[in-house]
Amino acid sequence: MEYVFLGLKILMAILMIFAGFYHFYKPNFYNPIIPDFLPKKLVTYVSGIVELVLGIGLFIKGYERISAYGIFILMLIFLPIHIWDATREKPAMKTKKIAYIRILIQFLLIAWAWYLYQNELT
Repeated sequence: MEYVFLGLKILMAILMIFAGFYHFYKPNFYNPIIPDFLPKKLVTYVSGIVELVLGIGLFIKGYERISAYGIFILMLIFLPIHIWDATREKPAMKTKKIAYIRILIQFLLIAWAWYLYQNELT
């Protein structure tokens, strides 16, 4: 079970680091999902930095638990944006079906981060 947990932690870290990097590699990719009243570039870059830091934090002894909790909070913050997107006439996720699947994925990410937070052996 310890190896399963380690694998889940490493996979989450890689996912967060990749997602954070992608905010800088393709920042315009995120524009359609960010509401117009928010500064799109600022939101994209700040969330990218946060994702990078939290993902790297999962690899640093003593920071794993706080990083997992940070990911949990970040995924909660992103949830309303994904719900908002699914309710739009033309979702950023291209179709309503994909937008609703993305919401389910968001709940999975929230549960995954919570699991890491609750079970970290630091």
